[in-house]
Amino acid sequence: QVQLVESGGGLVQAGGSLRLSCAASGRTVSNYAMGWFRQAPGKEREFVAAISRSGGSKYYANSVKGRFTLSRDNGKNTVYLQMNSLKPEDAAVYYCAADADNNEIYYTRNYYLDYIYDYWGQGTQVTVSS
Repeated sequence: QVQLVESGGGLVQAGGSLRLSCAASGRTVSNYAMGWFRQAPGKEREFVAAISRSGGSKYYANSVKGRFTLSRDNGKNTVYLQMNSLKPEDAAVYYCAADADNNEIYYTRNYYLDYIYDYWGQGTQVTVSS
């Protein structure tokens, strides 16, 4: 079992940047496919970015492609989400999640579905002022 703790959220002006961190404990992040999701008030949770267990594949929502970058540091047991050119519509609580199934083919088809993830962090708030 893995425990996930997000950090790095905060208030930023539109056009600014933030880097979110998802620190894992209990097991190493390289044992999991990892995803980032977000949920704004009154909206459903939505997919943001993901990385396969092997690290060979990364996926991004169209709304963040070219602005957000996901990376993984196995030595620090942490996954990062670098967010640049932030927009007011990026404001949300951001969650990281871990998928324990070792099925890369299944993951490539379903990485954007929140219900495939087994473990979740508590979330970190991102606020973007216009």
